[in-house]
Amino acid sequence: MTELTTVETVHEEGSWLVTVRDQYGDCEEVILVPCEDGVEAWINRCTHESQRFDTGRGVPMREGRIICPRHGSMFDSCSGYCDNGEAEDTTLPSVELTVHGDGRVVLTDDDLTFVGDGGIADNDTDGGDGGDGPASTSHIGF
Repeated sequence: MTELTTVETVHEEGSWLVTVRDQYGDCEEVILVPCEDGVEAWINRCTHESQRFDTGRGVPMREGRIICPRHGSMFDSCSGYCDNGEAEDTTLPSVELTVHGDGRVVLTDDDLTFVGDGGIADNDTDGGDGGDGPASTSHIGF
């Protein structure tokens, strides 16, 4: 169990981004978002086309809903469910947390190991692509 942040910090910042490693050794980004009951955690990608919600500037949200920056689908921050747009009738993959009485938020998902605060690229990991696509050394333009 690893302490990630506090409920107060997530509510003040609007969201919190961390990197974890799954049971297969692959890195994933996880977003923590405010919820009326405290904080919820979701894998940082839309169910429609794997678009990242938080690209390093925080999770776009409106009225308690996470907004996909690509197509505008909106997910309830507490349930992860989407009722509109391209991702309609899907639910974000959840991440298990425990919120202690003093407001500490702890990762308790047995399938995930904490790597660090911020996104994959911020943690200089080799378990993911670290960005929005493959790296290239080519300078050819079309």
